[in-house]
Amino acid sequence: MLVLLAVAAASLSQPAGAQRLETVARGLVEPWALAFAPDGRLLVTERAGRLRAIGPDGRPGDPIAGLPRIDATGQCGLLDLVVGPDGWLYFSYAEPGEGGTNGTSVARARLDGQQLADLQVIFRQAPKLASRLHCGSRIVFDREGHLFIGLGDRYTGMQEAQNPANHIGKVVRITRDGKAPADNPFIARSGAAPEVWSLGHRNIQGAALHPATGALWAAEHGPQGGDEVNLVQGGRNYGWPLVTYGRNYGSGTRIGEEGPKAGFEQPLKHWVPTSIAPSGMAFLTSDRYPAWRGSLFVGALRGQALVRLTLDGDRVVGEERLFTNESLRVRDVRQGPDGWLYLVAGGNDGRVLRVRP
Repeated sequence: MLVLLAVAAASLSQPAGAQRLETVARGLVEPWALAFAPDGRLLVTERAGRLRAIGPDGRPGDPIAGLPRIDATGQCGLLDLVVGPDGWLYFSYAEPGEGGTNGTSVARARLDGQQLADLQVIFRQAPKLASRLHCGSRIVFDREGHLFIGLGDRYTGMQEAQNPANHIGKVVRITRDGKAPADNPFIARSGAAPEVWSLGHRNIQGAALHPATGALWAAEHGPQGGDEVNLVQGGRNYGWPLVTYGRNYGSGTRIGEEGPKAGFEQPLKHWVPTSIAPSGMAFLTSDRYPAWRGSLFVGALRGQALVRLTLDGDRVVGEERLFTNESLRVRDVRQGPDGWLYLVAGGNDGRVLRVRP
């Protein structure tokens, strides 16, 4: 049984239709991602470089030991966390490099009580850049047990998002021990990094596998407008910075073409003229919320809401913004093993929330 079910949860005031929010945990500092450990504990990453388990009283425990060196600066730090099909923890983080550089890396480890054991770094974004911005990132396992990793363009490397030779502004796909699978789309292409799955991404902060098709869907930040939800297919180019609905900060001038344009994929959904800053994504398969089953949920940081997208196959046909009066910066969205939706929200008084009738 999940430890979570023993947590005494306090209700927040604002319902969304027939739903309300319960506080499962609070007192977190810049929480970024949550995961449900094999031993039943709820784990949360804090961007500053701490991994915590939530106790039965709803309070975060002492940091779990054994993390690697993390460059927690700006938008970077300890980021996504998932439990793999092998029961190991897989997490992304900003790894420091030489000369003030860093890059998004992925490591795996076994959880042994309050300690990580047998830690292995299985992926390093190359090249490392001197940037505090656009570290991404989300990790999703595909049906073969391989990892998709959504990466950012690091802001200063935006033009490199179109260069298949590196990992800047890409989705990469690797095996659990860090190798490029033999069916990756660029593996036999000269001058391309074999791990690359797709290119032309700006800053991916939400990703999930479609429960029916097994396809990867991802949400990424635009600049001034131009946030996107994409169906991310192997070998495809998603445009950044050549094709985008986003505009330059301040001036509002165009960055590239808006499309559609041959050779570039159009988003399934985009937001203009105001960014919602999407972060965290989950398809709802649970029967806990009958009217919402089959919806795609996306957290909104700037939009301060939980966004529900109604789908018709691979088309987004509706949008509903939930809990808009709660001033929530929703960083992560997960469906728990118990079928409930869980949210990570907030900054220096971060919380884990559960959506309940």
